[in-house]
Amino acid sequence: MSCKQTFAKERDVGVRYVCQACGFASGKWLGRCPTCEGWGTLVEEPETPRRRPAGRTAEPVALPDVQPLPEERLVTGIGELDRVLGGGIVPGSLVLVGGDPGIGKSTLALMMAQQLAVHGRRVLYVSGEESPQQTKMRADRIGADSRGILLLAETELEAVLDAARRLRPALLVVDSIQTMYRLDLGSAPGSVGQVRECAAALLQLAKTEGIAVLLIGHVTKEGTLAGPRVLEHTVDTVLYFEGERHQAYRILRAQKNRFGSTNEIGVFEMHADGLREIPNPSAVFLGDRPPDATGAAVVCVLEGTRPLLVEVQALVSPTAFGTPRRATSGIDYNRLLLLLAVLEKRAGLALGGCDVYVNAAGGVRVEEPAADLGVLLALASSYRNQPLDPKTVFCGEVGLSGEVRGVPQFGRRLQEAAKLGFRRVMGPRASLAAAPDTRIEVVGVGTVEEAIALL
Repeated sequence: MSCKQTFAKERDVGVRYVCQACGFASGKWLGRCPTCEGWGTLVEEPETPRRRPAGRTAEPVALPDVQPLPEERLVTGIGELDRVLGGGIVPGSLVLVGGDPGIGKSTLALMMAQQLAVHGRRVLYVSGEESPQQTKMRADRIGADSRGILLLAETELEAVLDAARRLRPALLVVDSIQTMYRLDLGSAPGSVGQVRECAAALLQLAKTEGIAVLLIGHVTKEGTLAGPRVLEHTVDTVLYFEGERHQAYRILRAQKNRFGSTNEIGVFEMHADGLREIPNPSAVFLGDRPPDATGAAVVCVLEGTRPLLVEVQALVSPTAFGTPRRATSGIDYNRLLLLLAVLEKRAGLALGGCDVYVNAAGGVRVEEPAADLGVLLALASSYRNQPLDPKTVFCGEVGLSGEVRGVPQFGRRLQEAAKLGFRRVMGPRASLAAAPDTRIEVVGVGTVEEAIALL
């Protein structure tokens, strides 16, 4: 049989080949994907023809006549989670939670199910990776014993959909989406086609039945969600559970949220009996500060509406090699290179022959430019081997010409620093007009040279 006859036969039976890495579809098998250039990534999938149901028509509706969504949300009772979701989970929404293995995704989902069940909501927990006995062991550990939580160990999507339509729970938890499969698709669970079609079917269930659906997803070694990129476009909310496995603190971030802000974070601490909320993370992150340590500065950054005090640590030492090394943890690497250039050019610090290491304590990731001033002064403190005032908070964005620029919501940052017992805040002079009357001293600076001279 010739290649043309084989291709015609494949088209007759509706077979296509889809790349598991990027989702590229082809009518014939290819050893190398032409899109992502991956080898051996194309897998066979049956192409099911889609037809419009008889008598179904689509009628446009005028924008003022569209009925708004109900304002009622399912409040989970977990304050940090409700903050990230925007006040609770919206009925009929599709939420995806991703994170590294063992980070606490299933624990968080089971805690949410317990809180909803305690308040009279029915929850269907579908486990595709564990048996009911294994899930019961985790439930006993975290104290989830409500009869409103119904367990279903199933990986066939049609069975999950039938159970959800029959029981009509307030929340459907699918752990995980990579284990679900449809019978009409011949590919293995976790493939591009299976993940895409299962997510689309669960989205239709959420929108038509008004059931909130929580999906737990795996991540790749690069830290991105496994499966096709269309998965993140399909869901309403994408949450990332971050943190190091050897550290107790976990941070929940919203990468996408159609019903709220994407700037909020939730902070948890892992214990033997599950996750515990940290309502005041600033006090936790600053709890183990050594006295009179060089290269340490406290910065105030905003995560959504929450001001957060974080200790930034810097270590500057002469290099033993020809090329100095720069390394960061929790701080943007390119931002560090920019600040080093400003220190050399504007402040006259010769850092070209020094190794530089910068770390954000507590495993938190600092992304706001308002931390520039604190990082820069921590570098200067380590270079000169002179400690900074431990009762001073630093806040300000640094420009390439060495100027200290204003930051938004300066008053809220002052209030957070005063609440934790700090005596002074050094910030941009341009933001002093927005500073409220507080018991804390405010020092305004306009340039990097001025800030270093004052300290």
